[in-house]
Amino acid sequence: MVKELFDQLAEQENQRETLSRIREAIRDEKEYRAARKIAENGSVLEELLDSLDAKARKNAAALIGDLEIVQAAPALYRAYKKEETLFVRATLVKALEKTNPYPYLQELKDQYELLGAKEASDDEKKHVREEMHALGRILRKTGNEKRHIFTGWNEKFTILLTTNSRYAYVTANQVHAYRKRITPLGVQAVVDDLEDVLQIRTFRELLFPIRLEKPVTRKDGPKILGEALVHSQIPDLLKRCHRGTGPFYFRIDISAKLPLEERSRYIKRAAAVIEEESAGKLVNAPENYEFELRLLFDKEEKIHVFLKMHTIPMERFSYRRESISTSIHPSTAALLMELAKPYLTERAHVLDPCCGVGTMLVERHKQLSAGEMYALDIFGEAVEKSRINMTRARMRANVIQKNYFEFRNAFAFDEIIANMPAAGKRTKTEQDSFYEKFFRKSAELLMPGGVMILYSNELGFVKKQLRLHPEFQLRKEYLIREKGQFWLFIIVYR
Repeated sequence: MVKELFDQLAEQENQRETLSRIREAIRDEKEYRAARKIAENGSVLEELLDSLDAKARKNAAALIGDLEIVQAAPALYRAYKKEETLFVRATLVKALEKTNPYPYLQELKDQYELLGAKEASDDEKKHVREEMHALGRILRKTGNEKRHIFTGWNEKFTILLTTNSRYAYVTANQVHAYRKRITPLGVQAVVDDLEDVLQIRTFRELLFPIRLEKPVTRKDGPKILGEALVHSQIPDLLKRCHRGTGPFYFRIDISAKLPLEERSRYIKRAAAVIEEESAGKLVNAPENYEFELRLLFDKEEKIHVFLKMHTIPMERFSYRRESISTSIHPSTAALLMELAKPYLTERAHVLDPCCGVGTMLVERHKQLSAGEMYALDIFGEAVEKSRINMTRARMRANVIQKNYFEFRNAFAFDEIIANMPAAGKRTKTEQDSFYEKFFRKSAELLMPGGVMILYSNELGFVKKQLRLHPEFQLRKEYLIREKGQFWLFIIVYR
Protein backbone atom coordinates (compact mmCIF):
# COMPACT_ATOMS: atom_id res chain seq x y z
CA MET A 1 0.00 0.00 0.00
CA VAL A 2 2.67 2.55 1.00
CA LYS A 3 4.60 1.97 -2.24
CA GLU A 4 1.63 3.21 -4.27
CA LEU A 5 1.22 6.17 -1.94
CA PHE A 6 4.90 7.12 -2.29
CA ASP A 7 4.50 6.87 -6.08
CA GLN A 8 1.67 9.39 -5.83
CA LEU A 9 3.93 11.70 -3.83
CA ALA A 10 6.59 11.55 -6.51
CA GLU A 11 3.95 12.43 -9.11
CA GLN A 12 2.82 15.35 -6.93
CA GLU A 13 -0.73 14.07 -6.60
CA ASN A 14 -2.63 15.43 -3.56
CA GLN A 15 0.57 15.52 -1.54
CA ARG A 16 -0.96 16.82 1.67
CA GLU A 17 -3.63 14.09 1.76
CA THR A 18 -1.22 11.40 0.58
CA LEU A 19 1.21 12.17 3.40
CA SER A 20 -1.63 11.84 5.91
CA ARG A 21 -2.62 8.48 4.42
CA ILE A 22 0.98 7.23 4.67
CA ARG A 23 1.12 8.26 8.33
CA GLU A 24 -2.11 6.36 8.93
CA ALA A 25 -0.86 3.28 7.04
CA ILE A 26 2.45 2.96 8.91
CA ARG A 27 0.63 2.14 12.13
CA ASP A 28 0.92 -1.36 10.72
CA GLU A 29 4.42 -2.71 11.39
CA LYS A 30 4.83 -4.23 7.93
CA GLU A 31 3.84 -0.99 6.21
CA TYR A 32 6.13 0.94 8.58
CA ARG A 33 9.14 -1.14 7.52
CA ALA A 34 8.25 -0.73 3.86
CA ALA A 35 7.82 3.05 4.19
CA ARG A 36 11.09 3.42 6.04
CA LYS A 37 12.96 1.53 3.33
CA ILE A 38 11.42 3.66 0.56
CA ALA A 39 12.03 6.95 2.38
CA GLU A 40 15.64 6.15 3.25
CA ASN A 41 16.43 5.38 -0.38
CA GLY A 42 15.14 8.67 -1.78
CA SER A 43 14.78 12.36 -1.06
CA VAL A 44 11.09 12.77 -1.84
CA LEU A 45 10.19 13.66 1.78
CA GLU A 46 13.07 16.13 2.10
CA GLU A 47 11.94 17.82 -1.11
CA LEU A 48 8.45 18.25 0.32
CA LEU A 49 9.89 20.32 3.17
CA ASP A 50 10.13 23.09 0.52
CA SER A 51 6.54 22.69 -0.68
CA LEU A 52 4.47 25.84 -1.20
CA ASP A 53 1.70 24.18 0.82
CA ALA A 54 2.34 24.73 4.55
CA LYS A 55 0.28 21.70 5.57
CA ALA A 56 2.24 19.53 3.12
CA ARG A 57 5.49 20.77 4.74
CA LYS A 58 4.05 19.99 8.16
CA ASN A 59 2.91 16.49 7.17
CA ALA A 60 6.24 15.73 5.48
CA ALA A 61 8.14 16.74 8.63
CA ALA A 62 5.81 14.68 10.81
CA LEU A 63 6.29 11.63 8.60
CA ILE A 64 10.09 11.99 8.71
CA GLY A 65 9.79 12.03 12.49
CA ASP A 66 7.45 9.03 12.52
CA LEU A 67 9.95 7.06 10.45
CA GLU A 68 12.93 8.39 12.47
CA ILE A 69 15.00 9.02 9.34
CA VAL A 70 18.27 10.19 10.90
CA GLN A 71 19.86 11.24 7.61
CA ALA A 72 17.05 13.76 7.08
CA ALA A 73 18.04 15.76 10.17
CA PRO A 74 20.11 18.39 8.23
CA ALA A 75 17.18 18.99 5.88
CA LEU A 76 14.83 19.35 8.83
CA TYR A 77 17.10 21.90 10.51
CA ARG A 78 17.50 23.91 7.28
CA ALA A 79 13.72 23.92 6.86
CA TYR A 80 13.27 25.00 10.48
CA LYS A 81 15.66 27.94 10.11
CA LYS A 82 13.69 29.43 7.22
CA GLU A 83 10.15 28.35 8.21
CA GLU A 84 7.87 31.28 8.98
CA THR A 85 4.57 29.46 9.51
CA LEU A 86 4.23 28.89 13.26
CA PHE A 87 2.23 25.65 13.23
CA VAL A 88 4.87 24.09 10.95
CA ARG A 89 7.83 25.14 13.10
CA ALA A 90 6.76 23.08 16.12
CA THR A 91 6.37 19.96 13.94
CA LEU A 92 9.83 20.48 12.44
CA VAL A 93 11.37 20.57 15.93
CA LYS A 94 9.45 17.44 16.98
CA ALA A 95 10.74 15.62 13.89
CA LEU A 96 14.29 16.81 14.57
CA GLU A 97 13.96 15.48 18.14
CA LYS A 98 13.17 12.01 16.74
CA THR A 99 16.08 12.05 14.28
CA ASN A 100 19.31 13.81 15.29
CA PRO A 101 19.15 17.23 16.98
CA TYR A 102 22.61 16.99 18.57
CA PRO A 103 24.65 18.95 15.97
CA TYR A 104 22.32 21.94 16.47
CA LEU A 105 22.02 22.09 20.27
CA GLN A 106 23.48 25.58 20.71
CA GLU A 107 21.27 27.03 17.98
CA LEU A 108 18.21 25.32 19.46
CA LYS A 109 19.09 26.61 22.93
CA ASP A 110 19.42 30.15 21.56
CA GLN A 111 16.04 29.84 19.87
CA TYR A 112 14.44 28.54 23.08
CA GLU A 113 15.73 31.54 25.03
CA LEU A 114 14.65 33.92 22.26
CA LEU A 115 11.10 32.57 22.29
CA GLY A 116 11.00 32.77 26.08
CA ALA A 117 11.94 36.45 26.03
CA LYS A 118 9.55 37.34 23.22
CA GLU A 119 5.99 38.57 23.87
CA ALA A 120 3.72 36.52 21.63
CA SER A 121 0.35 37.75 20.42
CA ASP A 122 -2.83 35.93 21.41
CA ASP A 123 -2.96 34.25 17.98
CA GLU A 124 0.64 33.07 18.29
CA LYS A 125 0.71 31.83 21.89
CA LYS A 126 -0.49 28.28 21.25
CA HIS A 127 2.04 27.60 18.48
CA VAL A 128 4.93 29.31 20.28
CA ARG A 129 4.19 27.21 23.35
CA GLU A 130 4.25 24.00 21.28
CA GLU A 131 7.56 25.02 19.71
CA MET A 132 9.06 25.79 23.12
CA HIS A 133 7.85 22.46 24.49
CA ALA A 134 9.57 20.59 21.65
CA LEU A 135 12.78 22.60 22.06
CA GLY A 136 12.67 22.14 25.83
CA ARG A 137 12.35 18.35 25.51
CA ILE A 138 15.46 18.22 23.32
CA LEU A 139 17.47 20.35 25.72
CA ARG A 140 16.35 18.35 28.77
CA LYS A 141 17.24 15.04 27.14
CA THR A 142 20.73 16.26 26.38
CA GLY A 143 21.27 17.76 29.81
CA ASN A 144 21.56 21.28 28.43
CA GLU A 145 18.69 22.53 30.55
CA LYS A 146 19.70 23.59 34.03
CA ARG A 147 17.99 21.68 36.82
CA HIS A 148 17.27 22.97 40.28
CA ILE A 149 18.90 21.81 43.52
CA PHE A 150 16.82 21.66 46.67
CA THR A 151 18.26 23.83 49.46
CA GLY A 152 15.31 24.25 51.82
CA TRP A 153 16.35 21.74 54.45
CA ASN A 154 15.89 24.20 57.32
CA GLU A 155 12.99 26.20 55.93
CA LYS A 156 9.70 26.14 57.81
CA PHE A 157 7.10 24.15 55.85
CA THR A 158 3.63 22.79 56.26
CA ILE A 159 3.91 19.20 55.02
CA LEU A 160 1.67 16.19 54.57
CA LEU A 161 3.06 12.69 55.08
CA THR A 162 0.72 10.20 53.41
CA THR A 163 0.27 7.05 55.47
CA ASN A 164 -1.86 4.02 56.09
CA SER A 165 -5.00 5.74 57.37
CA ARG A 166 -5.49 3.28 60.27
CA TYR A 167 -2.00 3.79 61.63
CA ALA A 168 -1.22 7.43 60.90
CA TYR A 169 -0.48 7.81 64.62
CA VAL A 170 2.59 5.58 64.18
CA THR A 171 4.09 8.18 61.86
CA ALA A 172 2.75 11.13 63.86
CA ASN A 173 4.56 9.86 66.97
CA GLN A 174 7.86 10.11 65.10
CA VAL A 175 7.40 13.65 63.75
CA HIS A 176 9.03 16.52 65.67
CA ALA A 177 6.87 19.51 64.77
CA TYR A 178 5.56 22.87 65.88
CA ARG A 179 2.07 21.61 65.15
CA LYS A 180 0.78 18.33 63.83
CA ARG A 181 -2.53 16.62 63.29
CA ILE A 182 -3.86 13.45 61.71
CA THR A 183 -6.00 13.87 58.58
CA PRO A 184 -7.75 11.31 56.35
CA LEU A 185 -4.67 11.37 54.09
CA GLY A 186 -1.99 11.07 56.77
CA VAL A 187 -0.06 13.40 59.06
CA GLN A 188 -0.02 17.15 58.48
CA ALA A 189 2.67 19.04 60.35
CA VAL A 190 4.65 22.29 60.49
CA VAL A 191 8.36 21.46 60.53
CA ASP A 192 11.71 23.18 60.04
CA ASP A 193 14.00 20.17 59.60
CA LEU A 194 13.17 18.07 56.54
CA GLU A 195 16.28 15.93 56.97
CA ASP A 196 14.86 14.76 60.29
CA VAL A 197 11.50 14.01 58.64
CA LEU A 198 13.15 11.95 55.91
CA GLN A 199 14.54 9.55 58.51
CA ILE A 200 10.98 8.34 59.19
CA ARG A 201 10.29 5.14 57.28
CA THR A 202 6.56 4.64 57.81
CA PHE A 203 5.15 7.29 55.46
CA ARG A 204 4.73 6.79 51.74
CA GLU A 205 5.00 10.28 50.23
CA LEU A 206 6.04 13.76 51.32
CA LEU A 207 3.65 16.40 49.96
CA PHE A 208 3.20 20.14 50.49
CA PRO A 209 -0.43 21.29 50.89
CA ILE A 210 -1.09 24.40 48.79
CA ARG A 211 -3.61 26.94 50.00
CA LEU A 212 -5.42 28.85 47.26
CA GLU A 213 -6.56 32.45 47.80
CA LYS A 214 -10.15 31.31 47.40
CA PRO A 215 -11.78 27.90 46.91
CA VAL A 216 -11.83 26.48 43.39
CA THR A 217 -14.17 23.74 42.21
CA ARG A 218 -14.26 21.58 39.12
CA LYS A 219 -17.12 23.72 37.76
CA ASP A 220 -14.86 26.78 37.76
CA GLY A 221 -12.88 25.15 34.96
CA PRO A 222 -9.15 24.65 34.28
CA LYS A 223 -8.52 28.32 33.43
CA ILE A 224 -9.58 29.55 36.87
CA LEU A 225 -7.60 26.75 38.53
CA GLY A 226 -4.45 27.50 36.49
CA GLU A 227 -4.61 31.18 37.42
CA ALA A 228 -5.20 30.32 41.08
CA LEU A 229 -2.17 28.01 41.16
CA VAL A 230 0.16 30.62 39.68
CA HIS A 231 -1.05 33.22 42.19
CA SER A 232 -0.69 30.80 45.12
CA GLN A 233 2.50 30.34 47.14
CA ILE A 234 3.84 27.77 44.63
CA PRO A 235 6.23 30.07 42.66
CA ASP A 236 7.65 31.62 45.84
CA LEU A 237 7.89 28.25 47.58
CA LEU A 238 9.86 26.74 44.70
CA LYS A 239 12.13 29.74 44.35
CA ARG A 240 13.04 30.13 48.02
CA CYS A 241 14.01 26.49 48.56
CA HIS A 242 15.96 25.82 45.34
CA ARG A 243 19.21 26.89 43.79
CA GLY A 244 19.37 27.33 40.04
CA THR A 245 17.94 29.45 37.26
CA GLY A 246 15.49 28.83 34.48
CA PRO A 247 11.94 27.52 34.58
CA PHE A 248 10.61 24.85 36.92
CA TYR A 249 9.23 21.80 35.12
CA PHE A 250 5.98 20.24 36.30
CA ARG A 251 3.29 17.71 35.56
CA ILE A 252 -0.31 17.59 36.76
CA ASP A 253 -2.06 14.56 38.22
CA ILE A 254 -5.76 14.40 39.07
CA SER A 255 -7.30 12.15 41.70
CA ALA A 256 -10.95 12.08 40.67
CA LYS A 257 -13.44 9.86 38.89
CA LEU A 258 -13.20 11.47 35.47
CA PRO A 259 -13.23 9.85 32.02
CA LEU A 260 -9.71 9.61 30.61
CA GLU A 261 -10.41 12.01 27.74
CA GLU A 262 -11.94 14.64 30.04
CA ARG A 263 -9.07 14.26 32.52
CA SER A 264 -6.49 14.72 29.75
CA ARG A 265 -8.29 17.76 28.34
CA TYR A 266 -8.54 19.37 31.79
CA ILE A 267 -4.86 18.78 32.53
CA LYS A 268 -3.70 20.17 29.18
CA ARG A 269 -5.78 23.31 29.51
CA ALA A 270 -4.75 23.96 33.12
CA ALA A 271 -1.07 23.41 32.23
CA ALA A 272 -1.29 25.86 29.32
CA VAL A 273 -2.80 28.53 31.60
CA ILE A 274 -0.07 27.95 34.21
CA GLU A 275 2.65 28.43 31.60
CA GLU A 276 1.03 31.56 30.24
CA GLU A 277 0.22 33.15 33.61
CA SER A 278 3.71 32.41 34.98
CA ALA A 279 5.36 33.91 31.87
CA GLY A 280 7.21 30.65 31.23
CA LYS A 281 8.62 30.32 34.75
CA LEU A 282 6.56 27.13 35.20
CA VAL A 283 6.75 24.73 32.24
CA ASN A 284 4.63 21.64 31.64
CA ALA A 285 7.05 18.74 31.07
CA PRO A 286 5.22 15.48 31.87
CA GLU A 287 8.07 13.41 30.44
CA ASN A 288 10.81 15.00 32.59
CA TYR A 289 9.44 17.02 35.48
CA GLU A 290 10.84 18.41 38.73
CA PHE A 291 7.60 18.61 40.66
CA GLU A 292 4.04 17.37 40.51
CA LEU A 293 0.80 19.19 41.13
CA ARG A 294 -1.59 16.69 42.72
CA LEU A 295 -5.23 17.71 42.39
CA LEU A 296 -7.71 15.98 44.68
CA PHE A 297 -11.42 16.51 43.96
CA ASP A 298 -13.57 15.92 47.04
CA LYS A 299 -17.24 14.86 47.07
CA GLU A 300 -18.38 18.45 46.55
CA GLU A 301 -15.82 18.71 43.69
CA LYS A 302 -13.77 21.26 45.60
CA ILE A 303 -10.15 21.01 44.45
CA HIS A 304 -7.42 20.38 47.03
CA VAL A 305 -3.87 20.96 45.78
CA PHE A 306 -0.68 19.24 46.91
CA LEU A 307 2.85 19.77 45.64
CA LYS A 308 5.38 16.95 45.41
CA MET A 309 9.00 18.00 44.88
CA HIS A 310 11.12 15.43 43.08
CA THR A 311 14.14 17.66 43.70
CA ILE A 312 14.18 16.41 47.30
CA PRO A 313 16.48 13.36 47.45
CA MET A 314 14.58 10.41 48.94
CA GLU A 315 17.12 7.88 50.16
CA ARG A 316 15.06 5.90 52.68
CA PHE A 317 14.46 2.95 50.38
CA SER A 318 17.32 3.38 47.92
CA TYR A 319 18.38 -0.21 48.65
CA ARG A 320 15.23 -1.49 46.91
CA ARG A 321 16.52 -1.40 43.35
CA GLU A 322 14.91 -4.71 42.44
CA SER A 323 11.29 -5.78 42.85
CA ILE A 324 8.71 -8.26 41.55
CA SER A 325 4.95 -7.91 41.10
CA THR A 326 4.18 -9.31 44.56
CA SER A 327 6.72 -7.14 46.41
CA ILE A 328 5.47 -5.32 49.49
CA HIS A 329 5.95 -1.54 49.51
CA PRO A 330 8.92 -0.65 51.77
CA SER A 331 6.88 1.86 53.79
CA THR A 332 4.31 -0.86 54.53
CA ALA A 333 7.06 -3.26 55.62
CA ALA A 334 8.50 -0.49 57.82
CA LEU A 335 5.06 0.08 59.39
CA LEU A 336 4.73 -3.64 60.15
CA MET A 337 8.11 -3.65 61.87
CA GLU A 338 7.26 -0.50 63.83
CA LEU A 339 4.06 -2.16 65.11
CA ALA A 340 5.99 -5.32 65.96
CA LYS A 341 8.87 -3.44 67.62
CA PRO A 342 7.95 -4.36 71.25
CA TYR A 343 8.40 -8.04 70.32
CA LEU A 344 11.73 -7.70 68.48
CA THR A 345 15.05 -8.45 70.13
CA GLU A 346 18.39 -6.88 69.33
CA ARG A 347 20.91 -9.32 67.80
CA ALA A 348 18.12 -11.88 67.34
CA HIS A 349 18.57 -14.73 64.87
CA VAL A 350 15.94 -14.00 62.20
CA LEU A 351 14.50 -16.16 59.43
CA ASP A 352 12.35 -14.96 56.51
CA PRO A 353 11.04 -18.16 54.87
CA CYS A 354 9.42 -16.47 51.82
CA CYS A 355 11.63 -13.46 51.40
CA GLY A 356 10.71 -12.24 47.92
CA VAL A 357 13.17 -9.44 47.17
CA GLY A 358 14.13 -9.08 50.83
CA THR A 359 12.13 -5.99 51.83
CA MET A 360 10.69 -7.41 55.05
CA LEU A 361 14.06 -8.62 56.29
CA VAL A 362 15.79 -5.33 55.43
CA GLU A 363 13.13 -3.31 57.26
CA ARG A 364 13.37 -5.70 60.26
CA HIS A 365 17.12 -5.04 60.43
CA LYS A 366 16.60 -1.27 59.98
CA GLN A 367 14.19 -1.31 62.94
CA LEU A 368 16.54 -3.12 65.30
CA SER A 369 19.92 -4.61 64.48
CA ALA A 370 19.62 -8.37 63.98
CA GLY A 371 22.20 -11.10 64.41
CA GLU A 372 22.25 -14.08 62.03
CA MET A 373 19.76 -13.55 59.20
CA TYR A 374 18.46 -16.17 56.78
CA ALA A 375 16.27 -15.47 53.74
CA LEU A 376 14.60 -18.27 51.77
CA ASP A 377 12.52 -18.34 48.61
CA ILE A 378 11.71 -21.02 46.07
CA PHE A 379 11.88 -18.59 43.12
CA GLY A 380 15.35 -18.03 41.72
CA GLU A 381 14.56 -14.57 40.34
CA ALA A 382 13.40 -13.38 43.76
CA VAL A 383 16.49 -14.81 45.43
CA GLU A 384 18.85 -13.03 43.01
CA LYS A 385 17.01 -9.75 43.44
CA SER A 386 17.02 -10.20 47.21
CA ARG A 387 20.80 -10.57 47.18
CA ILE A 388 21.15 -7.35 45.19
CA ASN A 389 18.86 -5.39 47.52
CA MET A 390 20.50 -6.69 50.68
CA THR A 391 23.94 -5.86 49.36
CA ARG A 392 22.72 -2.33 48.65
CA ALA A 393 21.31 -2.21 52.19
CA ARG A 394 24.78 -3.14 53.48
CA MET A 395 23.54 -6.06 55.48
CA ARG A 396 24.85 -9.59 55.62
CA ALA A 397 22.30 -12.34 55.24
CA ASN A 398 22.29 -15.94 54.11
CA VAL A 399 20.08 -15.89 51.02
CA ILE A 400 19.09 -19.38 49.87
CA GLN A 401 16.87 -20.70 47.12
CA LYS A 402 14.99 -23.42 48.94
CA ASN A 403 11.51 -24.61 49.87
CA TYR A 404 10.86 -23.66 53.49
CA PHE A 405 9.46 -27.10 54.27
CA GLU A 406 12.76 -28.71 53.25
CA PHE A 407 14.98 -26.26 55.15
CA ARG A 408 17.21 -27.52 57.98
CA ASN A 409 19.46 -25.46 60.23
CA ALA A 410 21.99 -26.10 62.99
CA PHE A 411 20.37 -23.64 65.41
CA ALA A 412 16.86 -22.38 66.13
CA PHE A 413 15.66 -18.84 65.41
CA ASP A 414 14.42 -16.11 67.72
CA GLU A 415 12.13 -14.63 65.08
CA ILE A 416 10.38 -15.74 61.92
CA ILE A 417 9.03 -12.90 59.80
CA ALA A 418 7.05 -13.44 56.61
CA ASN A 419 4.97 -11.68 54.02
CA MET A 420 2.87 -14.79 53.44
CA PRO A 421 2.40 -15.73 49.78
CA ALA A 422 -1.04 -15.18 48.26
CA ALA A 423 -3.05 -18.20 47.25
CA GLY A 424 -2.59 -17.53 43.55
CA LYS A 425 -3.66 -20.68 41.72
CA ARG A 426 -3.82 -22.73 44.90
CA THR A 427 -7.25 -23.97 45.91
CA LYS A 428 -8.63 -23.30 49.39
CA THR A 429 -7.74 -26.85 50.36
CA GLU A 430 -4.18 -26.39 49.13
CA GLN A 431 -3.87 -23.03 50.90
CA ASP A 432 -5.21 -24.59 54.12
CA SER A 433 -2.59 -27.32 53.80
CA PHE A 434 0.14 -24.72 53.15
CA TYR A 435 -0.66 -22.91 56.43
CA GLU A 436 -0.78 -26.20 58.35
CA LYS A 437 2.69 -27.15 57.10
CA PHE A 438 3.98 -23.62 57.72
CA PHE A 439 3.00 -23.65 61.40
CA ARG A 440 4.32 -27.18 61.88
CA LYS A 441 7.67 -26.30 60.26
CA SER A 442 7.93 -23.05 62.23
CA ALA A 443 7.50 -25.00 65.50
CA GLU A 444 10.62 -26.99 64.54
CA LEU A 445 12.72 -23.89 63.85
CA LEU A 446 11.68 -21.43 66.58
CA MET A 447 13.31 -21.11 69.99
CA PRO A 448 10.98 -21.37 73.00
CA GLY A 449 9.75 -17.81 73.52
CA GLY A 450 10.43 -17.05 69.86
CA VAL A 451 8.13 -14.82 67.80
CA MET A 452 6.40 -15.18 64.44
CA ILE A 453 5.51 -11.92 62.65
CA LEU A 454 3.19 -12.78 59.78
CA TYR A 455 1.58 -10.49 57.20
CA SER A 456 -1.29 -12.38 55.61
CA ASN A 457 -4.70 -12.00 54.01
CA GLU A 458 -5.81 -15.44 55.26
CA LEU A 459 -7.34 -14.57 58.62
CA GLY A 460 -9.34 -17.81 58.75
CA PHE A 461 -6.42 -20.12 58.04
CA VAL A 462 -4.18 -18.36 60.59
CA LYS A 463 -6.85 -18.56 63.31
CA LYS A 464 -7.46 -22.23 62.47
CA GLN A 465 -3.77 -23.10 62.93
CA LEU A 466 -3.69 -21.19 66.22
CA ARG A 467 -6.55 -23.37 67.45
CA LEU A 468 -4.81 -26.55 66.25
CA HIS A 469 -1.39 -25.56 67.64
CA PRO A 470 -1.80 -24.45 71.28
CA GLU A 471 1.98 -24.00 71.52
CA PHE A 472 1.47 -20.79 69.52
CA GLN A 473 -0.16 -17.84 71.26
CA LEU A 474 -1.55 -14.82 69.41
CA ARG A 475 -0.32 -11.66 71.13
CA LYS A 476 -1.47 -8.97 68.69
CA GLU A 477 -3.38 -8.67 65.45
CA TYR A 478 -3.71 -5.55 63.31
CA LEU A 479 -5.93 -5.03 60.27
CA ILE A 480 -3.49 -3.25 57.97
CA ARG A 481 -5.50 -3.01 54.77
CA GLU A 482 -9.27 -3.21 54.51
CA LYS A 483 -9.18 -4.03 50.81
CA GLY A 484 -8.13 -7.65 50.54
CA GLN A 485 -8.22 -8.02 54.34
CA PHE A 486 -4.48 -7.95 55.04
CA TRP A 487 -3.54 -8.53 58.68
CA LEU A 488 -0.39 -8.41 60.78
CA PHE A 489 -0.19 -11.23 63.34
CA ILE A 490 2.30 -11.31 66.21
CA ILE A 491 2.51 -14.84 67.55
CA VAL A 492 4.68 -16.21 70.39
CA TYR A 493 5.93 -19.79 70.46
CA ARG A 494 5.71 -21.23 74.00
